[in-house]
Amino acid sequence: MRRSFKFLLRPTVKQQIMLTAMLDDHRALYNAALQERREAYRRVKISIRYGEQSAQLTEIRADDPAGQGRWSFTSQQQTLRRLNKAFEAFFRRVKAGQRPGYPRFKGRGWFDTVTFVEGDGAKWDSEPRHPGATFVKLHGIGQVRAHQHRPVRGRVKQIEVKREGSRWFVVVSCDDVPAVPLPATSREIGVDMGVVHFATASEPIAGVTDEHGHIPNPRHLRTAQEELAAAQRAYAGTTRGSQRRRKAAQKIGRIHRAVARQRADHAHKTALALVRNADVIVVEDLRIANMTKSPKAKPDPEQAGVFLANGAAAKAALNKSILDAGWGVFLGILAHKAESAGRELIPVNLANTSRTCPQCGHASGENRKVQTHFACVACGYAANADVVGASNIKRAGLALRDASAV
Repeated sequence: MRRSFKFLLRPTVKQQIMLTAMLDDHRALYNAALQERREAYRRVKISIRYGEQSAQLTEIRADDPAGQGRWSFTSQQQTLRRLNKAFEAFFRRVKAGQRPGYPRFKGRGWFDTVTFVEGDGAKWDSEPRHPGATFVKLHGIGQVRAHQHRPVRGRVKQIEVKREGSRWFVVVSCDDVPAVPLPATSREIGVDMGVVHFATASEPIAGVTDEHGHIPNPRHLRTAQEELAAAQRAYAGTTRGSQRRRKAAQKIGRIHRAVARQRADHAHKTALALVRNADVIVVEDLRIANMTKSPKAKPDPEQAGVFLANGAAAKAALNKSILDAGWGVFLGILAHKAESAGRELIPVNLANTSRTCPQCGHASGENRKVQTHFACVACGYAANADVVGASNIKRAGLALRDASAV
């Protein structure tokens, strides 16, 4: 397995200055490479590839020894690869008929990561001399202290230095990370994601769900909404380029980062609790990007320039609640933890899972006339709608597993 371990860096003041300079130089390299590609295609319709730009690095470093020449060669190659991936994604979207999204120049606040190859420009201290005294050695900067709060397992392959606000982090990516199987529980559960409740299990789990199987939705963004709105109003009243505007923007960023940390913490704890309490976990195969799309405008055929009501406001509120719940973050973390623990995770198609009767199998939209209650029109079976959905998800996942085993 490949896993990443993220740790807080504790650089000195001088090292912070050097880290910032490193980011600025790599951002300048990224923007210059993007400009070269744009101009080459605009003027002579020539597409420049990564190999051609990477071959220029030796000359660039020789011409600017006090700038580009002081950083790791391989880290600069990784920056050029980053641009190349952006172009590959652009052309892939063009061919698929999607919104292309041409690669953009990176401003100072939009380039916060430099990637190194382990042993070539960066070296992780895999055997610290003293407990808590872990260092990462970076070319051009030296040994930067890292707060290692958990062991790094596997073989270190890649190191990323990342800035988040005023703090610095190191992300250590490792291959061949060994799994740590958990004891068997002989339990199989289905999990239905929701907005009213963060998730609902097909059966109650002590210490994880309530007596109905519901996991509460913490709604971190909604909790911080008042503070965030005040910070945004303060930002709107500042002058562009002023010190007050910069501080106001930093406050908005701090609030968003706090919400992201809270959301990730909740996802980690919930996923770990599920993995510890079930051998097989069945989840919905959600297409969150499609679920959170805005509805298309509906022109009025009788009046030019007038549009019919399309429920955009209600859909926007639903989209905001879905994104605040962080389903994608949770499902990604759950997949990693299940793999590490030797558990089986089965994604299933969510079609009809919320309107099919688990007792007689009758599927109809009439079975769920309200959001919270399920009542089968064929056999009269009634239950909580989310619990019914979780039960159907579990049944579909086990059927899929049995069919694939044949």
